[in-house]
Amino acid sequence: MKEAVEKIVKALVAEPDNVDVAESGDSRNVRIQVRVGENDMGRLIGREGRTIKAIRCILFYAGQKQGKRFQLDLVED
Repeated sequence: MKEAVEKIVKALVAEPDNVDVAESGDSRNVRIQVRVGENDMGRLIGREGRTIKAIRCILFYAGQKQGKRFQLDLVED
C-alpha cells in the first residue's frame, strides 16, 4: 500500500523528488507517514481538506478488502 500512496502523492505535488513515504505498524494496523516539500503541503491537503480526505477514503476501502486498518499522517518538518 505504501507504493500506491507514494504514486498518488507524487502525481499530485509539484516537486515529486521531495516526497517521502514511510510505513510502520503491525499486521492489522498500518500507519503511513507522508512528508512533502513545504510548498506542496497545501496542494496535497486541497481545498477544505478534500484531496487528503479522498486519499484516506481510498486507504479505508483498501483496508476493508485486506482486513487491515490504514492511517495516513502528514508530517511537517
